[in-house]
Amino acid sequence: MMQIAETYTQKNSLFNAMNRFIGAVNNMDQTVMVPSLLRDVPLENEKPEMEVAPPSTGSYLHDAEADMFSYYVQLKAIRNDIEFGGVLGRSMEEMRRKEKESLAHEANNSRANNGHNNDNNDASEEVDLEQLFRFHLKGLHGVLSKLTRQANDLTNRYKQEIGIAGWGQ
Repeated sequence: MMQIAETYTQKNSLFNAMNRFIGAVNNMDQTVMVPSLLRDVPLENEKPEMEVAPPSTGSYLHDAEADMFSYYVQLKAIRNDIEFGGVLGRSMEEMRRKEKESLAHEANNSRANNGHNNDNNDASEEVDLEQLFRFHLKGLHGVLSKLTRQANDLTNRYKQEIGIAGWGQ
């Protein structure tokens, strides 16, 4: 019985969600032999559930630009950021700046309190960090699930476009 609970928990882990996404993008990449065939092929009259900024450009895909090729490139870029840490490298300076601002703000608040007991502030900050972590973890898991579906849908749509829809399923 313990093993069943562990399997269910592991299935919903962030690590496994990332692996499912990376696997779906790798499958997409292996299936799409001629990515240029995806250019100007519209998404099937459906708006994407969410628009994600491609890491390389920092801009959102607009409906006018949204074609299968743009999603193909976007999904590969996101996979590379997950595997090689591209997002952290680009935003590390911004994170340091925000951390310095936050520390300066915290120091000013401490001085304003004139020595009030900060134990309560530390405890509430830890609780807030845990809540914040869980919020972002849930969001990241949801985003990865949607991106995985997008990669699988793109792969299947590519197969339909070139006439091999029933192969390899």
